[in-house]
Amino acid sequence: MAYQGSKGWYVQKLKELGVYYHPVERKKLELYKAYVLRNIYLQMTEKKD
Repeated sequence: MAYQGSKGWYVQKLKELGVYYHPVERKKLELYKAYVLRNIYLQMTEKKD
């Protein structure tokens, strides 16, 4: 289990939402820094709500 707010946590949560690649660049999520993953996560959860 990853710590909440860490890179691994964001990767795990995005994969639970069905996102495995960056929406624009189409690279694996694991290649990006935590702040990029955080922005993607916030965009995906904002759309969901």
